[in-house]
Amino acid sequence: MRNYINESALKVVFLGGVGEIGKNMTAFEYEDEIIIVDCGTTFPSADLPGIDLVIPDITYLLANKDKVKGIVLTHGHEDHIGGLPYILKDLNVPVYGSKLTLSLVDAKLREQKVEGVALNVVKSKGSVELGKYFKVEFVRVSHSIAGSYALAITTPLGVIFHTGDFKVDFTPIDGNVIDLKRISEIGSKGVLLMLAESTNIERAGSSLSEARVGESFAHIFNENQDRRIFIATFASNIHRLQQIIDVAKKHKRKVAFAGRSMVNIVELATRIGELKLDKNMVVDIDLIKNVEDKNLVIITTGSQGEPMSALTRIANGEFDKIQIGYNDTVIISATPIPGNERMVYNVINNLYRHGAKVIYESLNEIHASGHACQEEVKLIHSLICPKFFIPVHGERRHLQKHAELAMKMGMLSSQIILADIGSKVEVTKTSIRLGESVPSGCLLVDGLGVGDVGSSVLRDRKHLSEDGLFVAVIGVNSLNGEVFGIDITSRGFMYTKEESEKIVEEAKEVLKIALSKIDLKAVGDWGSVKNTVRKELKNLFIKRTKRDPLIIPVILEN
Repeated sequence: MRNYINESALKVVFLGGVGEIGKNMTAFEYEDEIIIVDCGTTFPSADLPGIDLVIPDITYLLANKDKVKGIVLTHGHEDHIGGLPYILKDLNVPVYGSKLTLSLVDAKLREQKVEGVALNVVKSKGSVELGKYFKVEFVRVSHSIAGSYALAITTPLGVIFHTGDFKVDFTPIDGNVIDLKRISEIGSKGVLLMLAESTNIERAGSSLSEARVGESFAHIFNENQDRRIFIATFASNIHRLQQIIDVAKKHKRKVAFAGRSMVNIVELATRIGELKLDKNMVVDIDLIKNVEDKNLVIITTGSQGEPMSALTRIANGEFDKIQIGYNDTVIISATPIPGNERMVYNVINNLYRHGAKVIYESLNEIHASGHACQEEVKLIHSLICPKFFIPVHGERRHLQKHAELAMKMGMLSSQIILADIGSKVEVTKTSIRLGESVPSGCLLVDGLGVGDVGSSVLRDRKHLSEDGLFVAVIGVNSLNGEVFGIDITSRGFMYTKEESEKIVEEAKEVLKIALSKIDLKAVGDWGSVKNTVRKELKNLFIKRTKRDPLIIPVILEN
């Protein structure tokens, strides 16, 4: 790193992860160089029908692609790496992260057939230089996935400390305690700017240790010795999986894995040594019928009630290899992500209908959050003592509460910025302020398409989902302009056959009258005729049913 005089401002550009939980992506820019931290996805909300994933809009980065020196990753959760297969197609730069994180990224790139990306494994306390302005040190933290890092980014103006997702767990399963010593050393040398996660900022105290979850599992296994046990959890939580496997081994139970992502991550984590699993314990899901209930644990996806997940299909009776019953105990080892509560409780209700015993977080200590609560956040603030602060990784309420906590610890409001997606924060050695916003938002992934589903398509999908579809096919003789037929089809509009037939006949009569007033022989552009058809049918439907279906006129010339 060189010494600089009369430096430019350091720019922090937020392309995701503020004002929301998910889609994390932040760019750090100094003069002619940019580095990126994380590139995540988020799940589509109910107002995005048919969308598979939502990723950050990188218009700003593509406009400055020659400046981008690399992407550094804090950890391997979807909301931090899920966007990479799509982004790297247009922005092929080196990627840096832990061994597990990059193994997960590599699997995603292979699945999407993205080739030629340089993936660089960095160990804890290791560092990389990106260009002439940025040096990034990777600092070990505890989280709900192995290989999680905070980042100490050295720039010409000073050090930026990015906590990533973290918690302070003094009894982690792998023994790798958060490196508070190194964090303290970084803070003692002076930190210009800190970005810290805000997910659990509304929770007082400290988060539950992951080891406590293992103790709860042991207790539940003891109480259910003659029953088959299911445990639903996040596939990426390797430490949780390790605890389940260890308890199962102690109780001499076989282990089966259900759900594609669960099977894939177990295989990957075992291959790279992050998960210790005796192959003799594993039974194929197709062969579980040969194992007595008391000798089996099934670890499955679906802790968030995802419609296509293994647990949801099991609860709905749609998983042909597993039938749930009265001798089954199902443990849901996760907290519903905000917005998923209804889906999770639907799964729980369906499991109860099959006679299963269900254990979930509100009843037992069977889930530990991977995110810091207030006391842990205070500890990091006190160790880092940043000159300036930007809360991240949270909805606006989380960011606001985090800013208030920082002020209670002595920071001034003038030292804190609350950012939005698209915000460009400009930092110097003596000041911090909001600059001009950059192009931002989100790209929608639908199948193989990225960004090709716009507002008009979504509007039509919502329209279809709410009011149904009405297709009017009109046959016209192109020589004399006579209408020789009107055929009408509806979907999702009328409830009964009798109602449907009645409104269809009325619609035909309305169209016959409307078309009789038009000289179809002289029509040069059928667009005006189609608009007339839409208008007449819309008026009829609103008058008769108070509904407004999507109307598609089709003109067939003969």
